[in-house]
Amino acid sequence: MPQNEKKRNLLAFVFETAEFLTKIFAVMLIVITFFCRQVTVNGNSMNDTLQNNDRLLVWSFCYEPQPNDIVTITHGAKLDDMLIKRVIAVGGQRLDIDYFKNEVSVDGVLLHEDYIKGRTIKPQSPIKTTNFVIPDGYVFVMGDNRENSTDSRSVLVDIVPVQNIMGKAFFRLFPSTQPLQ
Repeated sequence: MPQNEKKRNLLAFVFETAEFLTKIFAVMLIVITFFCRQVTVNGNSMNDTLQNNDRLLVWSFCYEPQPNDIVTITHGAKLDDMLIKRVIAVGGQRLDIDYFKNEVSVDGVLLHEDYIKGRTIKPQSPIKTTNFVIPDGYVFVMGDNRENSTDSRSVLVDIVPVQNIMGKAFFRLFPSTQPLQ
């Protein structure tokens, strides 16, 4: 094969590879911008389900919060930090927290929360009533580590407007790759 033809083939290969990589990058950018994003867990409020510094993929495209989903929230009522919590109840559902029995009920049905760590304790900061209907367009969230979580039980977070929910965490990227429950 002549030297000029080898150079043309190599140059064509380089341009085709660059074009392919550019298209892959563009698709990934679109997916990350509009469909899902990566977040890092900051703190221990979701132990033992999630650990500090776990990296998660969060699905945001056309997401509607459902009970038991692990969600990322842009901020609380009086907190500017992003939060990662579990949805306990959504708009229209009646929530009842019995701190003496360590029980949470939604619409009169006792939740079986095998994922929680510790007891569902009454937070020290002021709280809303523990037996009320979640307004439409809002969700009530709690951390799985109920003894160490600033969540909807606190006025710092309060009930969360649906528009403040970034999306549902669905996959752990690091330290171990696995779908979330």
